[in-house]
Amino acid sequence: MIRSFITGTGAYIPTLAIPNEDFLSSQFYNPDQTPVSHPTETTIRKFAAITGIQQRRYAAPGITASMMGLEAARGALDQAQLNPESLDQIIVAHNYGDMAHKGAPRDQVPSLAARIKQGLGIKNPYCIAYDLIFGCPGLLLALMQADQAIRSGAASSILVIGTETLSRVIDASDRDAMIFADGAGACILTKTDSKRGFLNSIARSDTQTEASFIYSQQANDGSEESPLFIKMKGHKVYEYALREVPPAMKKCLDASGRSIDELKMIFIHQANEKMDEAILREFYTLYGKTPPDYVMPMNISWMGNSSVATIPTLLHQVLTGELEHYQLHPNDLILLASVGAGMHINAVVYQL
Repeated sequence: MIRSFITGTGAYIPTLAIPNEDFLSSQFYNPDQTPVSHPTETTIRKFAAITGIQQRRYAAPGITASMMGLEAARGALDQAQLNPESLDQIIVAHNYGDMAHKGAPRDQVPSLAARIKQGLGIKNPYCIAYDLIFGCPGLLLALMQADQAIRSGAASSILVIGTETLSRVIDASDRDAMIFADGAGACILTKTDSKRGFLNSIARSDTQTEASFIYSQQANDGSEESPLFIKMKGHKVYEYALREVPPAMKKCLDASGRSIDELKMIFIHQANEKMDEAILREFYTLYGKTPPDYVMPMNISWMGNSSVATIPTLLHQVLTGELEHYQLHPNDLILLASVGAGMHINAVVYQL
Protein backbone atom coordinates (compact mmCIF):
# COMPACT_ATOMS: atom_id res chain seq x y z
CA MET A 1 0.00 0.00 0.00
CA ILE A 2 1.30 3.43 -0.97
CA ARG A 3 1.34 5.97 1.84
CA SER A 4 2.91 9.37 2.42
CA PHE A 5 5.47 9.97 5.15
CA ILE A 6 6.86 13.18 6.65
CA THR A 7 10.61 13.11 6.04
CA GLY A 8 11.43 16.65 7.08
CA THR A 9 10.02 19.64 8.95
CA GLY A 10 11.08 23.25 9.22
CA ALA A 11 9.93 26.44 10.93
CA TYR A 12 10.43 30.18 10.85
CA ILE A 13 9.85 31.78 14.25
CA PRO A 14 9.68 35.58 13.93
CA THR A 15 12.23 37.53 15.92
CA LEU A 16 9.92 40.12 17.52
CA ALA A 17 8.52 38.89 20.85
CA ILE A 18 5.56 41.07 21.88
CA PRO A 19 4.56 40.68 25.56
CA ASN A 20 1.07 41.41 26.86
CA GLU A 21 2.42 44.52 28.60
CA ASP A 22 2.86 46.15 25.18
CA PHE A 23 -0.94 46.52 25.01
CA LEU A 24 -1.29 48.45 28.28
CA SER A 25 -1.55 51.75 26.41
CA SER A 26 -4.29 50.45 24.11
CA GLN A 27 -7.85 51.70 24.20
CA PHE A 28 -10.13 48.77 23.37
CA TYR A 29 -13.59 49.11 21.87
CA ASN A 30 -16.53 46.75 21.56
CA PRO A 31 -17.84 45.77 18.10
CA ASP A 32 -20.59 48.41 18.50
CA GLN A 33 -17.84 51.08 18.75
CA THR A 34 -18.38 51.71 22.46
CA PRO A 35 -15.29 51.76 24.71
CA VAL A 36 -14.62 48.65 26.78
CA SER A 37 -15.66 49.55 30.33
CA HIS A 38 -12.90 47.64 32.16
CA PRO A 39 -9.45 49.16 32.65
CA THR A 40 -7.04 47.91 30.00
CA GLU A 41 -4.94 46.16 32.65
CA THR A 42 -7.99 44.15 33.73
CA THR A 43 -8.82 43.28 30.12
CA ILE A 44 -5.29 41.99 29.53
CA ARG A 45 -5.31 39.96 32.73
CA LYS A 46 -8.61 38.29 31.80
CA PHE A 47 -7.34 37.72 28.26
CA ALA A 48 -4.23 35.91 29.53
CA ALA A 49 -6.28 33.76 31.91
CA ILE A 50 -8.57 32.60 29.08
CA THR A 51 -6.16 32.23 26.17
CA GLY A 52 -2.95 31.35 28.00
CA ILE A 53 -1.09 33.86 25.83
CA GLN A 54 1.68 35.81 27.57
CA GLN A 55 3.44 36.96 24.40
CA ARG A 56 3.25 36.49 20.65
CA ARG A 57 5.67 36.66 17.73
CA TYR A 58 5.50 39.31 15.01
CA ALA A 59 7.44 39.36 11.77
CA ALA A 60 9.92 42.23 11.45
CA PRO A 61 8.91 45.04 9.07
CA GLY A 62 9.42 44.03 5.45
CA ILE A 63 9.36 40.28 6.21
CA THR A 64 6.43 38.77 4.32
CA ALA A 65 4.55 35.48 4.55
CA SER A 66 6.30 34.07 1.47
CA MET A 67 9.71 35.03 2.87
CA MET A 68 8.96 33.21 6.13
CA GLY A 69 7.58 30.25 4.21
CA LEU A 70 10.73 30.09 2.12
CA GLU A 71 12.94 29.85 5.21
CA ALA A 72 10.74 27.14 6.74
CA ALA A 73 10.85 25.26 3.43
CA ARG A 74 14.64 25.37 3.32
CA GLY A 75 14.79 23.89 6.80
CA ALA A 76 12.41 21.06 5.88
CA LEU A 77 14.33 20.27 2.69
CA ASP A 78 17.61 20.22 4.57
CA GLN A 79 16.21 17.89 7.21
CA ALA A 80 14.75 15.59 4.54
CA GLN A 81 18.00 15.77 2.53
CA LEU A 82 15.86 16.27 -0.56
CA ASN A 83 16.87 18.01 -3.78
CA PRO A 84 14.24 20.71 -4.41
CA GLU A 85 14.23 19.81 -8.11
CA SER A 86 12.65 16.46 -7.22
CA LEU A 87 9.54 18.09 -5.74
CA ASP A 88 6.32 17.37 -7.63
CA GLN A 89 4.21 19.98 -5.84
CA ILE A 90 4.47 22.93 -3.49
CA ILE A 91 1.28 23.73 -1.55
CA VAL A 92 1.17 26.89 0.55
CA ALA A 93 -1.65 27.43 3.05
CA HIS A 94 -2.28 31.05 4.05
CA ASN A 95 -5.20 33.49 4.24
CA TYR A 96 -3.91 37.00 3.57
CA GLY A 97 -1.06 36.71 1.08
CA ASP A 98 2.03 38.90 1.31
CA MET A 99 1.82 42.16 3.26
CA ALA A 100 5.05 44.08 3.81
CA HIS A 101 3.55 46.09 6.67
CA LYS A 102 0.28 46.66 8.49
CA GLY A 103 -2.31 48.13 6.18
CA ALA A 104 -0.40 47.12 3.04
CA PRO A 105 -2.41 45.71 0.12
CA ARG A 106 -2.90 41.96 0.30
CA ASP A 107 -0.67 40.67 -2.47
CA GLN A 108 -1.55 37.17 -3.71
CA VAL A 109 -0.53 37.34 -7.39
CA PRO A 110 1.67 35.57 -8.19
CA SER A 111 0.82 32.88 -5.66
CA LEU A 112 2.96 32.57 -2.57
CA ALA A 113 3.80 29.03 -3.69
CA ALA A 114 5.16 30.38 -6.98
CA ARG A 115 7.28 32.93 -5.11
CA ILE A 116 8.66 30.22 -2.83
CA LYS A 117 9.39 27.94 -5.78
CA GLN A 118 11.32 30.81 -7.36
CA GLY A 119 13.13 31.46 -4.08
CA LEU A 120 14.21 27.82 -3.94
CA GLY A 121 15.61 28.15 -7.44
CA ILE A 122 13.57 25.23 -8.77
CA LYS A 123 13.74 25.02 -12.56
CA ASN A 124 11.57 21.92 -12.96
CA PRO A 125 8.41 23.14 -14.79
CA TYR A 126 6.48 20.08 -13.61
CA CYS A 127 6.82 21.07 -9.97
CA ILE A 128 3.34 22.56 -9.57
CA ALA A 129 3.08 25.40 -7.05
CA TYR A 130 -0.29 26.56 -5.73
CA ASP A 131 -1.93 28.23 -2.73
CA LEU A 132 -4.73 27.06 -0.49
CA ILE A 133 -7.04 29.29 1.57
CA PHE A 134 -9.05 27.38 4.18
CA GLY A 135 -8.81 29.42 7.36
CA CYS A 136 -6.66 28.08 10.20
CA PRO A 137 -7.21 24.42 9.13
CA GLY A 138 -5.53 25.20 5.78
CA LEU A 139 -2.25 23.50 6.71
CA LEU A 140 -3.92 20.20 7.56
CA LEU A 141 -6.04 20.37 4.40
CA ALA A 142 -2.86 20.95 2.38
CA LEU A 143 -1.30 17.89 4.04
CA MET A 144 -4.43 15.89 3.21
CA GLN A 145 -4.32 16.96 -0.43
CA ALA A 146 -0.62 16.11 -0.62
CA ASP A 147 -1.29 12.70 0.92
CA GLN A 148 -4.05 12.03 -1.61
CA ALA A 149 -1.82 13.04 -4.51
CA ILE A 150 0.91 10.67 -3.34
CA ARG A 151 -1.50 7.81 -2.70
CA SER A 152 -2.97 8.23 -6.19
CA GLY A 153 0.45 8.04 -7.81
CA ALA A 154 0.30 11.63 -9.05
CA ALA A 155 3.31 12.67 -6.94
CA SER A 156 6.23 11.23 -5.01
CA SER A 157 7.39 14.22 -2.98
CA ILE A 158 5.48 17.35 -1.95
CA LEU A 159 6.42 20.42 0.07
CA VAL A 160 3.60 21.74 2.28
CA ILE A 161 3.87 25.13 3.99
CA GLY A 162 1.69 27.12 6.36
CA THR A 163 2.62 30.79 6.67
CA GLU A 164 0.85 33.89 7.94
CA THR A 165 1.41 37.47 9.11
CA LEU A 166 -1.74 38.09 11.11
CA SER A 167 -0.11 41.03 12.89
CA ARG A 168 -0.78 43.00 9.70
CA VAL A 169 -4.54 42.44 9.72
CA ILE A 170 -5.33 43.09 13.38
CA ASP A 171 -7.36 46.01 14.73
CA ALA A 172 -5.50 47.68 17.60
CA SER A 173 -8.83 48.76 19.12
CA ASP A 174 -10.08 45.15 19.30
CA ARG A 175 -9.24 42.96 22.31
CA ASP A 176 -8.94 39.95 20.00
CA ALA A 177 -5.92 41.62 18.38
CA MET A 178 -3.86 40.22 21.25
CA ILE A 179 -4.55 36.64 20.10
CA PHE A 180 -2.97 36.76 16.68
CA ALA A 181 0.64 36.26 15.64
CA ASP A 182 2.98 35.44 12.76
CA GLY A 183 5.03 32.42 11.76
CA ALA A 184 5.66 29.68 9.21
CA GLY A 185 6.10 25.93 9.26
CA ALA A 186 6.80 23.36 6.56
CA CYS A 187 6.68 19.60 5.98
CA ILE A 188 8.10 17.37 3.27
CA LEU A 189 5.88 14.43 2.34
CA THR A 190 7.38 11.54 0.37
CA LYS A 191 6.06 8.28 -1.02
CA THR A 192 6.52 5.17 1.09
CA ASP A 193 5.35 1.55 1.04
CA SER A 194 5.62 1.38 4.81
CA LYS A 195 2.61 0.84 7.08
CA ARG A 196 3.58 4.10 8.79
CA GLY A 197 2.66 7.61 7.69
CA PHE A 198 -0.79 9.10 7.07
CA LEU A 199 -3.39 6.55 8.19
CA ASN A 200 -6.63 8.52 7.93
CA SER A 201 -8.04 12.02 7.62
CA ILE A 202 -11.36 13.81 7.81
CA ALA A 203 -12.65 17.30 6.95
CA ARG A 204 -15.93 19.16 7.26
CA SER A 205 -17.28 22.63 6.44
CA ASP A 206 -20.22 24.32 8.15
CA THR A 207 -21.18 27.46 6.28
CA GLN A 208 -24.84 28.26 6.92
CA THR A 209 -24.74 30.50 9.99
CA GLU A 210 -21.16 29.55 10.87
CA ALA A 211 -19.49 31.32 7.94
CA SER A 212 -19.78 34.64 9.78
CA PHE A 213 -18.10 33.50 13.00
CA ILE A 214 -14.70 34.72 11.74
CA TYR A 215 -14.84 37.55 9.24
CA SER A 216 -13.32 40.83 8.00
CA GLN A 217 -14.47 44.28 9.10
CA GLN A 218 -13.24 47.79 9.77
CA ALA A 219 -11.85 48.94 13.11
CA ASN A 220 -13.99 48.80 16.27
CA ASP A 221 -13.19 52.42 17.11
CA GLY A 222 -15.03 53.62 13.99
CA SER A 223 -11.96 54.88 12.16
CA GLU A 224 -13.01 56.01 8.71
CA GLU A 225 -11.52 54.36 5.64
CA SER A 226 -9.61 51.86 7.76
CA PRO A 227 -8.61 48.58 6.07
CA LEU A 228 -10.51 45.38 6.76
CA PHE A 229 -9.20 43.57 9.83
CA ILE A 230 -9.65 40.01 11.05
CA LYS A 231 -12.61 39.73 13.42
CA MET A 232 -14.35 36.92 15.23
CA LYS A 233 -17.35 36.14 17.37
CA GLY A 234 -15.28 34.50 20.07
CA HIS A 235 -18.07 32.89 22.08
CA LYS A 236 -19.67 31.35 18.99
CA VAL A 237 -16.29 30.04 17.81
CA TYR A 238 -15.71 28.47 21.23
CA GLU A 239 -19.14 26.84 21.32
CA TYR A 240 -18.80 25.53 17.78
CA ALA A 241 -15.32 24.13 18.36
CA LEU A 242 -16.24 22.39 21.60
CA ARG A 243 -19.39 20.91 20.06
CA GLU A 244 -17.99 19.77 16.70
CA VAL A 245 -14.23 19.20 16.94
CA PRO A 246 -14.13 16.30 19.44
CA PRO A 247 -16.64 14.15 17.46
CA ALA A 248 -14.69 14.84 14.27
CA MET A 249 -11.47 13.76 15.98
CA LYS A 250 -13.18 10.59 17.20
CA LYS A 251 -14.57 9.82 13.76
CA CYS A 252 -11.11 10.20 12.25
CA LEU A 253 -9.43 8.02 14.87
CA ASP A 254 -12.12 5.31 14.77
CA ALA A 255 -11.93 5.09 10.96
CA SER A 256 -8.17 4.60 11.21
CA GLY A 257 -8.72 1.37 13.11
CA ARG A 258 -6.51 2.49 15.97
CA SER A 259 -7.30 2.92 19.65
CA ILE A 260 -7.27 6.08 21.72
CA ASP A 261 -4.96 4.25 24.12
CA GLU A 262 -2.36 4.10 21.34
CA LEU A 263 -2.21 7.87 20.93
CA LYS A 264 1.10 9.31 22.07
CA MET A 265 0.29 12.95 21.35
CA ILE A 266 -2.50 15.17 20.06
CA PHE A 267 -1.63 18.36 18.18
CA ILE A 268 -4.49 20.87 18.17
CA HIS A 269 -4.42 24.22 16.37
CA GLN A 270 -3.10 26.74 18.89
CA ALA A 271 -6.16 28.98 18.99
CA ASN A 272 -6.89 29.38 22.69
CA GLU A 273 -5.43 27.43 25.61
CA LYS A 274 -8.69 26.99 27.51
CA MET A 275 -10.55 26.01 24.33
CA ASP A 276 -7.93 23.43 23.34
CA GLU A 277 -7.94 21.96 26.85
CA ALA A 278 -11.75 21.72 26.73
CA ILE A 279 -11.62 20.04 23.31
CA LEU A 280 -9.10 17.52 24.62
CA ARG A 281 -11.21 16.70 27.69
CA GLU A 282 -14.36 16.28 25.62
CA PHE A 283 -12.53 14.07 23.11
CA TYR A 284 -11.42 11.69 25.86
CA THR A 285 -14.86 11.86 27.49
CA LEU A 286 -16.35 10.44 24.28
CA TYR A 287 -14.33 7.30 25.05
CA GLY A 288 -15.15 7.37 28.77
CA LYS A 289 -11.57 8.35 29.62
CA THR A 290 -9.56 11.28 30.96
CA PRO A 291 -6.56 12.76 29.11
CA PRO A 292 -3.15 11.48 30.23
CA ASP A 293 -0.39 13.89 31.21
CA TYR A 294 1.74 15.39 28.45
CA VAL A 295 -0.50 14.23 25.62
CA MET A 296 -1.13 17.73 24.17
CA PRO A 297 1.92 19.92 23.51
CA MET A 298 1.30 23.66 23.34
CA ASN A 299 3.32 26.74 22.39
CA ILE A 300 0.56 29.36 22.36
CA SER A 301 1.78 30.98 25.60
CA TRP A 302 4.85 32.45 23.92
CA MET A 303 3.98 32.24 20.22
CA GLY A 304 0.32 33.24 20.04
CA ASN A 305 -2.10 32.09 17.35
CA SER A 306 -0.36 32.15 13.96
CA SER A 307 -3.24 30.43 12.12
CA VAL A 308 -1.96 27.90 9.56
CA ALA A 309 1.52 28.03 11.10
CA THR A 310 0.61 26.78 14.58
CA ILE A 311 0.51 23.04 13.91
CA PRO A 312 3.62 22.76 11.68
CA THR A 313 5.75 24.91 13.99
CA LEU A 314 4.55 22.96 17.04
CA LEU A 315 5.20 19.63 15.30
CA HIS A 316 8.67 20.80 14.29
CA GLN A 317 9.47 21.88 17.85
CA VAL A 318 8.41 18.51 19.27
CA LEU A 319 10.21 16.46 16.61
CA THR A 320 13.42 18.42 17.17
CA GLY A 321 13.22 18.08 20.96
CA GLU A 322 12.61 21.76 21.69
CA LEU A 323 9.70 21.23 24.11
CA GLU A 324 10.40 19.79 27.53
CA HIS A 325 8.38 16.66 28.44
CA TYR A 326 7.42 16.01 24.82
CA GLN A 327 9.35 13.43 22.80
CA LEU A 328 8.25 11.32 19.86
CA HIS A 329 9.80 8.11 18.57
CA PRO A 330 9.39 5.93 15.45
CA ASN A 331 6.01 4.15 15.33
CA ASP A 332 4.38 6.58 17.78
CA LEU A 333 0.79 7.39 16.88
CA ILE A 334 -0.36 11.03 16.82
CA LEU A 335 -3.53 12.89 15.96
CA LEU A 336 -3.63 16.41 14.51
CA ALA A 337 -6.77 18.56 14.46
CA SER A 338 -7.71 22.11 13.52
CA VAL A 339 -10.71 24.42 13.45
CA GLY A 340 -11.12 27.89 11.97
CA ALA A 341 -12.74 30.36 9.61
CA GLY A 342 -15.31 28.84 7.32
CA MET A 343 -16.15 27.31 9.71
CA HIS A 344 -13.92 24.37 8.85
CA ILE A 345 -12.65 21.37 10.83
CA ASN A 346 -10.17 18.67 9.92
CA ALA A 347 -8.17 15.92 11.58
CA VAL A 348 -5.38 13.52 10.65
CA VAL A 349 -4.15 10.27 12.22
CA TYR A 350 -0.45 9.71 11.58
CA GLN A 351 2.11 7.11 12.62
CA LEU A 352 5.74 8.17 12.87
